[in-house]
Amino acid sequence: MGCNIAIDGPAGAGKSTIAKKVAKELSFIYVDTGAMYRAMALYLLNHGVNGENQEEIEAVCSGADISIEYKNGEQIVILNGENVNAMIRTEQVGNMASKSSANPKVRAHLLKLQRTLAEKNDVVMDGRDIGTTILPNAEVKIYLTASADTRAKRRALEYEQKGESFDLDQIRKDIIERDERDMNREISPLKQADDAVLVDSSEMGIDDVVSAILDVYKEKVQKK
Repeated sequence: MGCNIAIDGPAGAGKSTIAKKVAKELSFIYVDTGAMYRAMALYLLNHGVNGENQEEIEAVCSGADISIEYKNGEQIVILNGENVNAMIRTEQVGNMASKSSANPKVRAHLLKLQRTLAEKNDVVMDGRDIGTTILPNAEVKIYLTASADTRAKRRALEYEQKGESFDLDQIRKDIIERDERDMNREISPLKQADDAVLVDSSEMGIDDVVSAILDVYKEKVQKK
């Protein structure tokens, strides 16, 4: 049985960055759920599925066996036995992933695969509903958040570093609207699990957040 760390929280809270660092510190597998949805999209495209046709998606999706491995420190996404890292980052795959990820049958199939990964390996998984829906029995649950202002400034800094223009007020508005959508969606809304530890990173650096989560892990797992 694997040890599971679930990190949930709103958009822009730094979940993926933090989850990867925590996984590296503990030599756990970081489960990139987004990459798994992209692998599913590639599978659907390879089978000529029309992304607008939900029945076609549902008829085909259960044939996709997707897992994640690490080799020499690199994440390898495996689709039916094949390394598909080089194929899942195209715009075409991204567009299909956007359409297919909302399909309940796709979500149910990937949930099953994600739970299988977590049963067999020590994993860190991040998202909106990991601790509440995907890994409700995770040994460690973290709800990672930050104020809308902080998240907007972080996003603006990313744009600035890329040399792209931005409107800070619009970024903040978009983040607040995204929070509203995520918290009020019908399927697996964003919320803090009852047994999750709240970590507010508004005034914390990345290393401080990682240390805080590792402290929770030590308290809940290593002291047992």
